[in-house]
Amino acid sequence: MNTRQEQLQAFNRLLDIMDDLREKCPWDKKQTLESLRHLTIEETYELGDAILDNDLQEIKKELGDVLLHIVFYAKIGSETNAFDIGDVANAICDKLIDRHPHIYGDVVVADEEEVKQNWEKLKLKEGKKSVLEGVPKSLPALVKASRIQDKVKGVGFDWEEPHQVWDKVQEELQELQVEVQAGNQEKIEAEFGDVLFSMINYARFLKVNPEDALERTNKKFIKRFQYLESKASEIGKPLMDMTLAEMDIFWEEAKKL
Repeated sequence: MNTRQEQLQAFNRLLDIMDDLREKCPWDKKQTLESLRHLTIEETYELGDAILDNDLQEIKKELGDVLLHIVFYAKIGSETNAFDIGDVANAICDKLIDRHPHIYGDVVVADEEEVKQNWEKLKLKEGKKSVLEGVPKSLPALVKASRIQDKVKGVGFDWEEPHQVWDKVQEELQELQVEVQAGNQEKIEAEFGDVLFSMINYARFLKVNPEDALERTNKKFIKRFQYLESKASEIGKPLMDMTLAEMDIFWEEAKKL
């Protein structure tokens, strides 16, 4: 592994390259904070995929892409004297020190939960009016629900036992079924949302990340379905011409792989 000095040299090399690109490359010269935004989101999702696949080489590559974007934003910020990479680094260092008084102060904590609770309390002392202010509005709904629940848990708004949450899931399922039978589409959607929200809450009590769990199921389904497609191709029969019973034979094969 690289020494600290070598790590700093590598980071300095990236900063020098960023300076060159911003000055000399037509594409890099045109970029703005806004134009990079969607690319940054894409890179973050690619990093997430690599993490779920446990592909360490791909994680290294995608981390580099994300780091490039951080340096790029800081470079753009420096051009208007708004901030530079030093300001970015110092700001997060200051925040980490302030938010960890059990490390850099005299506060004593018993476990991880007390750390989270102190974190939310400190954020409120910094001037935030709501513990939910830190939840980005543009987060995907499933991730946002999980973050909302984490945030309110930090100030004690939470169930005490997993069975209470499961009871809530059952209650929401029953309410959904009532609206399905009534045929009111607007209320069906509302109740379906409540079911999802309560299931995400239950996942938290089971120590399961719902986003990761669903994405792993997505990957599993894709792999099995593509196996089904390949087998259909081998026998020269389009999927649309196969019966569900015929497709199920290959599906069961895929599950055993």
